[in-house]
Amino acid sequence: MAVKFRDYYEVLGVPRSASPEEIKRAYRRQARKHHPDLQPPGERAKANETIQLINEAYEVLSDPEKRKKYDALGEHWKSGMDFAPPPGASPGGPSGAWGETHAWGDAGAFSDFFESLFGGASAGRGARGRGRGRGADGGIRFSMAGGDVEAELPVTLDELLREGRRRIHVGDRSLDVRIPVGARDGNVLRLSGQGEPGIGGGPSGDLFLRLRLEPDPRYRASGDDLEMDLKLWPWQAVLGTSVRIETPDGPVALKIPPKSASGQRLRLRDRGLPRADGTRGSLFATLRIVVPREPSEKERQAYEDLKRAATSPEDRPAEDG
Repeated sequence: MAVKFRDYYEVLGVPRSASPEEIKRAYRRQARKHHPDLQPPGERAKANETIQLINEAYEVLSDPEKRKKYDALGEHWKSGMDFAPPPGASPGGPSGAWGETHAWGDAGAFSDFFESLFGGASAGRGARGRGRGRGADGGIRFSMAGGDVEAELPVTLDELLREGRRRIHVGDRSLDVRIPVGARDGNVLRLSGQGEPGIGGGPSGDLFLRLRLEPDPRYRASGDDLEMDLKLWPWQAVLGTSVRIETPDGPVALKIPPKSASGQRLRLRDRGLPRADGTRGSLFATLRIVVPREPSEKERQAYEDLKRAATSPEDRPAEDG
């Protein structure tokens, strides 16, 4: 006996090339939109029928084996066509390529097309953790887990250097978020149960926060290390000296070796970002040679003396060495 064909892809609003994640997102979107608990009382009976079909579509398209069998209909995809199941595929029929039996819960919750295609159903588990029962009004009741929520959380370098805490607002809720030691730009924090609320008593989803490091005027983060620019006067670079610089742990005296060149990097160990194991990266100071914009008369004279004493040609650019 022919039964009316159900285009499950059309029910969920996805193309037939949809990935499992796309199918899952579409199911959640449709189920939340048509959930009977969210409809006016006069429309709940129709919503019950709609949600049954949405669940039925997801039961098939989220299961690789059942989706494969469903896709085998090939040329008969067009919605509205009658479908005559192969012999032995009726409910309770023998198992086979088309006649396997599965514990889908209440068989009445599925269409004749579903039963003809996948065989009979017997009492058993609910559909992928979605509860199914009857309310006081006799209608079918469903529960569905809430969706996960993803958001971006800007963090400062100081919060990565020292375990930070941040109060954020999600809807009408305030949440305290801990930035753990060893956290880095791009890491994702999971707050269990802080996503969208469930429907019909279903559990809430999770909240996922992706950390985004804000620019810092002092340092640049590079993995576990920090980098900074250190400006020097020409005579400091040529003659060598000791300069006072600020680090994340306070000021230190950094020794500048003689004949230092612009772009040279000096390393300070254990002054970088903390790791989860208690160790730390390094702080690298990159030397930048600058010249006085308004030299004094004595400084100008000193440069004139240097010019006369220099062995390099005046009309040639400077060279390393």
